[in-house]
Amino acid sequence: MIEVFKKYISEKITLAEEEYSIIESVCISRKVKKRQFIMHEGEVCKQIAFVCKGFLRTYFIDDNGDEHIMNFAPENYWSGDRESLMSGFPSKYNIDALEDSDIIVIKKADFDEICKRIPSFNDMTNAILQKSLVVAQQRIHASITYSAEEKYNYFLSKYPSLVNRVPQHMIASYLGLSRETLSRVRKNRLG
Repeated sequence: MIEVFKKYISEKITLAEEEYSIIESVCISRKVKKRQFIMHEGEVCKQIAFVCKGFLRTYFIDDNGDEHIMNFAPENYWSGDRESLMSGFPSKYNIDALEDSDIIVIKKADFDEICKRIPSFNDMTNAILQKSLVVAQQRIHASITYSAEEKYNYFLSKYPSLVNRVPQHMIASYLGLSRETLSRVRKNRLG
């Protein structure tokens, strides 16, 4: 697993071997089975996860029992609740595996320490956070202004590799659509 993580890092920044050793020393490799949780609502998020293989999702259940997916994390994506991680408050979200997954987990204190000790790793992290912010803004814009058809087409254009990995009801949840609406959109698209 660590080799996948090192490859990911090496595609973004250049590090000396001793810097990789520092990072590797705080990485915890975990195998997560399909449907297994890495975090439950109400827990304080104390670590972040990098997906080497597999697929995670972050979601919450509303008062009516409806599931709302905030994001998906396939290979080479990060997962965690940044708000809870930074504030120390309990998370509103659950994170579980949609597929058997291999992840690297880094505790918050360790992550903060490697960001201090390795400036280029900190720069990489900031670039990832900035990109995440842009993606979140685009998603908010799409959810407010796009029709159901436009939301689905946007999802297909942004995440073509996920369409066959994610059940349709989860795509509907992610897009803020009912299952019936997504079914109609897909039928119109095909027909």
